[in-house]
Amino acid sequence: MNTMLLRKSVLGIAGLAFAGGLAAGPLHATAAHAETPVQGKPVAVTVQADKPDNTKLIPHGVQGQQSHIDLNDEQTANAKAIIAATKKAGLPERAAVISIATSLQESKLENLGHLGDANDHDSLGLFQQRPSSGWGTPEQITDPEYSTTAFLKGLRQVDGWQDMPLTQAAQTVQVSAYPDAYAQWEQQAADLVAQHWNS
Repeated sequence: MNTMLLRKSVLGIAGLAFAGGLAAGPLHATAAHAETPVQGKPVAVTVQADKPDNTKLIPHGVQGQQSHIDLNDEQTANAKAIIAATKKAGLPERAAVISIATSLQESKLENLGHLGDANDHDSLGLFQQRPSSGWGTPEQITDPEYSTTAFLKGLRQVDGWQDMPLTQAAQTVQVSAYPDAYAQWEQQAADLVAQHWNS
């Protein structure tokens, strides 16, 4: 092995070790730079710390087998609307993960109107909320910001929701006939929050 190749390998490993050490540092740091001379040229390692921390997004780890769907532009826009409403409500990233996972289960992030015979009673919108159960008018429930805010209001009323497994927190708000179904969407929801929280 020639000396130049060995030097690059050692410096590459040192750079990764340095970056790994900074990633565990304070969340609010904007960037860190390491300068290691290589033949007179500095090598910069930048760590971006403005993305949500995965331990905050999935504090209990995912539970059970995970599902995933490819999202179209409308579904992505609805995920972004849920994130925006969560931020506007002053709630953390975990609330957005719970909200998006709930919507993935309830409507696949589609803002559903009345589905006729296929409808579950009078369920509507991203969270399949029911006007007859006091969630709001059909017009309100089919507004992504309103429906997310209504879901988050229910979530806030759940004592200790921040420390609950996702499916328990979602089920306490939604009272679904399939309470464990929310868990399968936790990873995709966390990925969406990580991708769009700061966009």
